[in-house]
Amino acid sequence: MNTNFKDYNQQQNWLFPPSIEELIPEDHPVRVVNGVVEQLDLNLLISEYSKDGQPSYHPKMMLKIMVYAYMDNTYSSRKIEKAMGENINYMWLSGKQVADHNTIARFRSKKLKTIFKDIFKQVVLLLADEGLVTLKEVFTDGTKIESVAGRYTFVWGNAIKTRKKKMVEQLEQMWQYAQSIADDEDKDPTPPDFKEIDQDKVKQTAKKINKILSNNPKAGSKQKAKLRYIEKNFASNLEKYEQQEKILAKRNSYSKTDPDATFMRMKEDHMKNGQLKPGYNVQISSESQFVIHYSLHQQTTDYHTLKPHLQTYQYLYESMPDRVVADAGYGSEENYEYLEDNNVEAYVKYNTFDKEHKNYKTKKKASGKDDFHRDSLHYNEKGDYYVCPMGQRMEKQNDKKQRTKSGYLQYTSVYQAQNCNGCPLRSLCHKSANHRTIQRNHKLERHKEIARQRLNTELGEQKRIQRTADVEPVFAHIKSNRNFERFTHKGIQKAELEFGLHALAHNLKKKVA
Repeated sequence: MNTNFKDYNQQQNWLFPPSIEELIPEDHPVRVVNGVVEQLDLNLLISEYSKDGQPSYHPKMMLKIMVYAYMDNTYSSRKIEKAMGENINYMWLSGKQVADHNTIARFRSKKLKTIFKDIFKQVVLLLADEGLVTLKEVFTDGTKIESVAGRYTFVWGNAIKTRKKKMVEQLEQMWQYAQSIADDEDKDPTPPDFKEIDQDKVKQTAKKINKILSNNPKAGSKQKAKLRYIEKNFASNLEKYEQQEKILAKRNSYSKTDPDATFMRMKEDHMKNGQLKPGYNVQISSESQFVIHYSLHQQTTDYHTLKPHLQTYQYLYESMPDRVVADAGYGSEENYEYLEDNNVEAYVKYNTFDKEHKNYKTKKKASGKDDFHRDSLHYNEKGDYYVCPMGQRMEKQNDKKQRTKSGYLQYTSVYQAQNCNGCPLRSLCHKSANHRTIQRNHKLERHKEIARQRLNTELGEQKRIQRTADVEPVFAHIKSNRNFERFTHKGIQKAELEFGLHALAHNLKKKVA
């Protein structure tokens, strides 16, 4: 029998029991969390507490526990409570105090909700003091993360418009029917205006129709039943639609179980069929793979997120970065102009840059079809006209104005050929029944030319490569390594706080590394 074992005795007493301090390695991440939080100004967090009632757990201790829990991939308040009672690292941070899960949940959702961005900013500034980041150059990108809302609890803006349109049609039909069978003294020479309907108009119209149909022997039973349905449901339905449109604001969808969430197409699709799911568009700006700034948006496209994202950056740090690097999802006239007005050097692609760059590098010749594309036609800037493939001048006809979803006003010039009749290239050039017209946004073209020249420099090529190695791995780490593919809290404020905790944990974990 082998008896060559080390001594094992659970009842052995310690002459000098070790302290928890001795059991925590000097280079353990928990010490980094403790050291960073000790340097923070927590007056805003302390002001969230009332001086009345029973003493609360110290907010400094609660913040340390919360940040370390997210570094430890522990997000459930019950699991954090359990760790505070069993895990030596949590015990050391809390001084052996154990907060119950309700206290932990309230601290996260209520105490941190309005002041967490200030804590995040202070940590980033500490990283800047250590020389890990400069705040002068940021790489910006976005990803869509699913909300905790039910996946099939959607409300669609277009569906509301369709239902309201059908209500108008039914009211008009009932009104015309009532007028067709009404006695001469009951006929109304001025029919109601149904272009815009509200509850009062529905009630008044239904009342007038009812007056005609109630004692009229010509009235059919189906029409009377239809009128009863209108009286019973239309006003209440309109009230519901008005409330839904108020929640929608400028969006086209929201979830009934998380009204702040918008239905978006996600890369992580559990059904693998490209279905829409409720979620938020998360934007981050990174430097050296540290998250410098983050924001959540309800817009599905990145075009409309860059400006508000950088506005909150400016509010947070009281300055703008000197340089922004982003992909083609942000290359709009509004964004280029905003960056230019704020003296930010923009390395931002436009939607056709990659195709142009690929053709330029491979020296690929344009296809025959490309020869007739607007960008292939000669534009005379001095005379403000285009020249078609047959040498015909395309004169400017007018300027068009249009507003984007964000309210930005764009101007587009329209140019038209004088005579395409009998042109041997017409079938290749265009398929319009009239003479060919093309449109040009001069301001956007100017911004694209600046972007093209900047991106094709040696520095521009370096920044394009650097962007993919800087900001994209941050999302990969947070979503894959930290198992964060879906929010666990409802509402955009709580969801933004949740992502902020992940971003702060990411920064501290990278600092440790």
